[in-house]
Amino acid sequence: MPPRIPVATYRVQLTKDFDFDAAASLVPYLKDLGISHLYASPFLKARPGSTHGYDIVDHNQLNPELGGEAGFVRLSDALAAADMGLILDFVPNHMGIGLSDNAWWLDVLEWGQQSPYAASFDIDWTGLPHRNAPGVLLPILGKAYGDVLRDGEIELRYDAETGSFAAWYYEHKLPINPQRYGELLRTLVTAASAHDIEAGQAMITLAQRSREREAPTYDDAKILKRDLAAIPYADAIIARGLSEAYSAGNETGRLALHRLLERQNYRIAYWRVAFSAINYRRFFDINDLAGLRAEHPATFRLMHGLVAQLIAEDRLHGIRLDHIDGLHDPAQYARRLREMIRRVTKDPRRNFYVVIEKILGHDEPLPHFSGVAGTTGYERLNVIMQAFLDLAGLPSLEETWRDFTGERATFVAMLAEAKQIVITTMLASEFTVLARALSRIAAGNPATRDYTLDRIRAALQAYTIEFPVYRTYIARADVSDADRILVDAATERARDKWRGPDPEIFDFLRDAITLDIATKPGYSPRRARAFALRLQQFTGPLMAKALEDTTFYRYHRLVALNEVGGEPAHPATSLDEFHANVAALAKAAPHGMTATATHDTKRGEDARMRILALSELAPEWRERVQTWRAMNESVCREAGEPSRAHEYMLYQALIGAWPDKIDADFVARMEGYAVKAMREGKQQTSWTNTNETYERKVIAFLHAVLDRKRSAAFLDDFAAFAERTSFIGALSSLSQLALKILLPGIPDFFQGTEFWDTSLVDPDNRRAVDYHLRRARLADDAPPADFKASLRDGSLKFWLTRKLLQIRNDSADLFRDGTYEPIDLSEEAGDNVVGFKRSSRHGEIAIVVGRHFAQLTNGGKALPQAWKGETPVNSAEDLLWGGTRDRETLSFSQLFHRLPVAVLRIK
Repeated sequence: MPPRIPVATYRVQLTKDFDFDAAASLVPYLKDLGISHLYASPFLKARPGSTHGYDIVDHNQLNPELGGEAGFVRLSDALAAADMGLILDFVPNHMGIGLSDNAWWLDVLEWGQQSPYAASFDIDWTGLPHRNAPGVLLPILGKAYGDVLRDGEIELRYDAETGSFAAWYYEHKLPINPQRYGELLRTLVTAASAHDIEAGQAMITLAQRSREREAPTYDDAKILKRDLAAIPYADAIIARGLSEAYSAGNETGRLALHRLLERQNYRIAYWRVAFSAINYRRFFDINDLAGLRAEHPATFRLMHGLVAQLIAEDRLHGIRLDHIDGLHDPAQYARRLREMIRRVTKDPRRNFYVVIEKILGHDEPLPHFSGVAGTTGYERLNVIMQAFLDLAGLPSLEETWRDFTGERATFVAMLAEAKQIVITTMLASEFTVLARALSRIAAGNPATRDYTLDRIRAALQAYTIEFPVYRTYIARADVSDADRILVDAATERARDKWRGPDPEIFDFLRDAITLDIATKPGYSPRRARAFALRLQQFTGPLMAKALEDTTFYRYHRLVALNEVGGEPAHPATSLDEFHANVAALAKAAPHGMTATATHDTKRGEDARMRILALSELAPEWRERVQTWRAMNESVCREAGEPSRAHEYMLYQALIGAWPDKIDADFVARMEGYAVKAMREGKQQTSWTNTNETYERKVIAFLHAVLDRKRSAAFLDDFAAFAERTSFIGALSSLSQLALKILLPGIPDFFQGTEFWDTSLVDPDNRRAVDYHLRRARLADDAPPADFKASLRDGSLKFWLTRKLLQIRNDSADLFRDGTYEPIDLSEEAGDNVVGFKRSSRHGEIAIVVGRHFAQLTNGGKALPQAWKGETPVNSAEDLLWGGTRDRETLSFSQLFHRLPVAVLRIK
């Protein structure tokens, strides 16, 4: 049986090209590496061809493209034989919609609010303008609706096997409501009245029956479809009728089709309409991912049937909850999940492992969710990263960036502008719903009735721009102190910047957000709670799109700091602050994950360390970028002058990803990164308003500077500098690896990162992994003989990963539950060493790692030397290299004679 709390997890990205059987073949390798739990991307039934699995269309089926039930059982059995556990990345917030493969969504389109699944989706049925009947907007068209209709791109079809009608827009199925079948059948029989009289009469009878009953019920419709499918030759009549009555080839047919579509429970529209008129909650701004109401008890049960079964069968041992902040009430969801797990778990000793994907702001406490061990580790990633940032270099990097680009905006101003862009474009529909709901609440009381919708909208926008984190967790009147402080502070900042005539509107706004208003006369508690919870579902996507997907691609001081969960403008932390942050995380969530790379990180863990080395070489970096600008001036002119900001960004990206050899694959990877970064930044181009002319300029510049025939001098100069940052970054990466594995928390490895990870943002970081190479390296347990060669090819990182995981497995109880205590280092060590102890009744282990290697390597030109200082150690066993050290103190030159990492068991 696998351990209840993982020793270490390994994330794999399952696809049709890397399925359950491929994952099963990895089990012996991962076991030997020291992994206790396989951590899998979503493997419930997703959209065919999905490369990520988050577009689930059926929560109660295993993905057939991954091997279905048979393949899953083979993977599960392989894990059980190795005493390893399985963690599922579970998606409770949304489903994939559109196309023709989500039965729930198709039923909702067919029946509207009468569908038993209507309550499962977060739809504002009254949100369609100029329409009396409720409906859902479907922004699926590639051009304006009138043009699509004119060009015959919508086709009405009949399914003879099921006796049902649907309109099709390419691969999108749009079911016709059976309550319209009567008029549809009469039209079809009339259009083809000269053919198949007997079958036509049967269809007329069905139409008449439907008319007499006025509107078939949900259950009646099943009988109607069955009887229609049973009529011989009905499909022939219908086919002729469809071609005549609803043909796009004539004005009458197009008008008939339009009228039929207008009477459905949906309205199809151009995809751009979603920016301002969509009326179902989405995952961020993705139209084909619809929000689920996991708070709805029946929906919760329907979503978790298969997961509950896998837990009961002891085939699933943990869950990673995707996008927890998107849920209506995350705390309520966590309680229901815990109760479900308790109910299906037969062995009372089992402790199911649950973590949440949650991004915490600086100094933001982890909210308490019942049964949750912690997060997926972004806050730990950023704490570790800060340990390798040279405080002294940041002012120089700030000056260099601003001088090079001419940028003068502060990070706060950039983020505020980005939020405003997101509110008025990508999430405008969602924001409008919120503003209208708040306006309706205000109208319920004479004291606030005169706040107009425009003023309420402006005040709400001012508040959301000032709101500093992803969300609060207010579900009822007993608001936590932490949440109240956040709301009060954001409200006051918004009030201070307000230039309107009615600043008291912010008192009303604050009371609505905190639900204080629900206890006051004249206000609807139901509406107040609905608004407050919906606002919290909005602020998370707003922050994600504005911060991670906009500002991070504009603020280029040091792009390594532009990481999920990071605050790139925050001052660097001291060593004392690092220890304090680790201790705080250990206390709040000792079993939360510690990640240094995930499928969502902006760059690979080792690329990040390379770029961080610039903080140690800041003066030289300034000289080099000025030199490169001069070298590439003619190339810039020829390419059409890409912006200085994008040029500066690309130099840093190249530092992180620099290969041993520039080939076509590397150029293509950099091109993909450049296009994504430009569009995310939303300045010269964007995903929704693509400026191909400008993008071609940047791509032409990138191709030119990576072409030796055109830029030999630049490439030689850049490569010489990149060689040094790569060396410094590699040494920092080894120390980072030790911190990840041995600090409090559960170390998580993203696929392939046992070797150097110099990938860029997805999809670059989801490329196929060469496991043949890794298995071959696993066969040799000896440490690499050639330090510099093994540092270059990554085999040293692989060896250290395995060795440190072995140490963690050998002392699993100590590292799982042991205390954390900084080691007092001698003053001579300066800032070049981080030391701490992990202690429990099982013993005591001291860990010491190096950092800030530029000053120890002559700026990355030589092996580390001149280690100063010592650490107080009594008799100790060297867990990396073997042997016993019996001196009372050990110099760092002794400890780091082979690697900048030492692990000692204190005797």
